[in-house]
Amino acid sequence: MLIGYARTSTLDQTAGLEAQQRDLTGAGCERTYVEQVSSVDVGDRLELARALDNLRAGDALVVTKLDRLARSMAHLMELLKLIEAKGATLRILSMNLDTGTPTGRLMLNVLGGVAQFEREIMLERQREGIAKAKAAGKYKGRAPTARAKEGQVVSLAAKGISLSEIARQLGIGKASVHRILKGQQASEQ
Repeated sequence: MLIGYARTSTLDQTAGLEAQQRDLTGAGCERTYVEQVSSVDVGDRLELARALDNLRAGDALVVTKLDRLARSMAHLMELLKLIEAKGATLRILSMNLDTGTPTGRLMLNVLGGVAQFEREIMLERQREGIAKAKAAGKYKGRAPTARAKEGQVVSLAAKGISLSEIARQLGIGKASVHRILKGQQASEQ
């Protein structure tokens, strides 16, 4: 059986998701798992986990492009190991690649390495751009959202509200609430 997996990073990428689903159906996928989540959020890729769980010997996991599946070469190899342990293969439509063949496995390793190299170069350029902007005084970084709500955190804590509830109400992390309150206690001493 051919099992498809389609993913976009954000909810507003509907056209890209629809195109992936169309291509996977056209390739003969009987079932397609779909999600809209960043590849970085590995723990949140529940549909990928379901697709992998449903693979059986002789099946193939089909994706339209390599970047829809893996975030790095190491991650790709980890996924490939899981797929092969089930006796299944991986097909990448844009590359006309099938890991069920020796040539397909070779090409996957080569192309995966090139993709990772490209990503590392892009990240290096991004870091250089940020350093240049900082040196010119034009880069401010992300605004500290939790610190901006310090007064609200202290006020809610004074009312006896739990850390978890404060975090939920203010839309910040529980660790941020804890850090603010700990800093408040230290300044009072």
